Amino acid sequence: MPKNHEYYVYIVTNSGKNVFYTGVTNNLSRRLIEHWENRGGKSTFAGRYYCYYLIFYEKYKYISNAISREKEIKGWRREKKLTLVKTMNPDLSFLNAAVCGGWPPGKIR
Repeated sequence: MPKNHEYYVYIVTNSGKNVFYTGVTNNLSRRLIEHWENRGGKSTFAGRYYCYYLIFYEKYKYISNAISREKEIKGWRREKKLTLVKTMNPDLSFLNAAVCGGWPPGKIR
């Protein structure tokens, strides 16, 4: 029986909600934890700007579709990304606890 795959395009932000990072993953909760663990790290954009608060995600069955969508969103200006986020999350609430079953990660391990 073939396995059902799930891929996610997501947008995370920092606590001030003034920086957006768009990514793709096959395990959203694990990826959020990785972003949290890398916070403050200078080697990655998300780490450098403390982007680990999830504000948007979309689910895809095929990785090729998810990658195409990620590239599309990454090419947008901030205003267009913000409009997209607000279609799912009008208040820009942090969705980490709902997706991960708790937050911060120390509380869910």
